[in-house]
Amino acid sequence: MTTGGGEARPGPLHGVRVVDISSSYAAPTTSMYLADMGADVIKIEPLRGDDARGWGPPFLNGEAAWFLSVNRNKRSLCLDLRSETGRDVLFQLLETADVFIENINPVKLGKHGLGIESLRERFPKLVICAFSGFGLTGPDAGLPGYDLIAQARSGMMSVTGADGIPQRVSTALSDVAAGTVAAFAVAAALVRQQQNGEGEVVDVALLEADLAFMSPRIASFLAGEPEPKPCAGQDSVVAIYQRMQTADRPIVIAIGNDGHWRRSCAALGLHELGEREDLATNADRRANRDEVVGAFQESLASMSSADALKLFEEVGVPCAPINFLSEVVTDPQVEARGAIVDYQHPVAGVFRGVGAPWRLSSDPQDRQARIPAPTRGQHGREILAEIGLDDDEITRLAKKEAVWVPGL
Repeated sequence: MTTGGGEARPGPLHGVRVVDISSSYAAPTTSMYLADMGADVIKIEPLRGDDARGWGPPFLNGEAAWFLSVNRNKRSLCLDLRSETGRDVLFQLLETADVFIENINPVKLGKHGLGIESLRERFPKLVICAFSGFGLTGPDAGLPGYDLIAQARSGMMSVTGADGIPQRVSTALSDVAAGTVAAFAVAAALVRQQQNGEGEVVDVALLEADLAFMSPRIASFLAGEPEPKPCAGQDSVVAIYQRMQTADRPIVIAIGNDGHWRRSCAALGLHELGEREDLATNADRRANRDEVVGAFQESLASMSSADALKLFEEVGVPCAPINFLSEVVTDPQVEARGAIVDYQHPVAGVFRGVGAPWRLSSDPQDRQARIPAPTRGQHGREILAEIGLDDDEITRLAKKEAVWVPGL
């Protein structure tokens, strides 16, 4: 990876080692973002491999697209953490690590000698990131958690959908949200670790990540708003801030302030509407939402989406088409930003997916993967050698089925 013809600069987290025993999508998102920032991430998998390797179709030559999308820039080692020998190898790795990431039920962790308190005592400088559905405390701390469950418990589904029918936001929203929040918290904890050598426990719950997304809705409810219902993508506070149907396809329009309102009314020829004192503020328009939305919809119904979007763009009113994924991946802005990256995988071939959602001026190529998502146990031998194990010891561990190394 190069930067403008020169050598690639190490990422901000270069020199940080992360040992990640998690699976699924949320916690691996955290370790991927840390890896994207330059950390050396060692992905510890069961001997059979991460369950997410089987999440498909689609598969690319047997490699699951979901797995590939969340595991770039990592190295893989297969360990049996149920065995004492496997755990001894893990402990040797943790001696070299700055961060430990896990998403295993606390009871199971404790049973295998990996409880958080015992780890803190043994590795006081370690930043431990613990993922769960509901957090490490509270009456539901032991319950399993998935994206669907978090969306339901957080109230997100209660305001999503149409015709009064709650719906899930149709992507791994809770997982990516929690993973992103955790990456931020871990990076902050690393600053203090480097300042004074203190470790930390970062306790991340899918439920609370979704509550953060629901913050404006919950604040409005606690301030006296009625219980909200599924609103078909219509904003609860701002009018107009929603989908509108044109002659050929739906678009979205965001009337974010009174200037937007006046300019959009003028552009649509709704001069009388735009000049009415009883519609001058958002609160006024919200009180007359049906009339306002109806007038806009009537004007747009006979216009093509291209004409409608051009009209609003020319007067500085935020708007957009509702893109299908086939349009997203060819969107000129997406392409210009290099948001979709591709890399060569040894088995899958060329894999294309979303890159890191930030840019660093120090590294114009920061979204490109340094290494592709690993095959199962791909880096086992080199990782074990890094902690001082020779070929004979690695072979012995493989025969005891404490590790799985390709070719042994």
